[in-house]
Amino acid sequence: MVKLELKNKIFKKPWPYWVGGIVLGLLNILLLFTTGAAWKVTTSFLYLGAGFLEIIGVNPSEWHYFSAYDNQLKHGETYFNNSLILMSAAMVLGSLLSVLLASQFKFKKLKNKKQFVFALIGGILMGYGTRLSFGCNIGAYFSAIPSLSLHGWVFGIFMFVGAWIGSKILFKYIL
Repeated sequence: MVKLELKNKIFKKPWPYWVGGIVLGLLNILLLFTTGAAWKVTTSFLYLGAGFLEIIGVNPSEWHYFSAYDNQLKHGETYFNNSLILMSAAMVLGSLLSVLLASQFKFKKLKNKKQFVFALIGGILMGYGTRLSFGCNIGAYFSAIPSLSLHGWVFGIFMFVGAWIGSKILFKYIL
């Protein structure tokens, strides 16, 4: 009985925000300590795209973006074989495992075509924006603030302002 109650408490019921924040903070410190690098997500997607382009014969490593901003691959690493790809794959698999353990995995039907179009446009804009800002909310906010970087606080303020404006637009014009 105690095991079932503990399992439900850990896997089925939502954790308090402060517990999740502490766990994420400790994991971020552990990552920084063990790898010497901050947590990044979007760069791995950039590497996946560049790797697929290489497969079809395009050489993205010659592009200005990679030469000007250093592709950050260490000696011997490729677009498909590097620590960022491994970390992102672990994050996706860990997320999948957590929803499976909580019995929360399900496919949702789209309400309408408008929802699909706005989701697609939003995803493209978010991806483009992360490359312009050299990171998403993980690298630009979550990893920046613990390393005492001012840009993390500026990003955080504008992220919340943007989310507030975006939610107003969403409820007024889209939903």
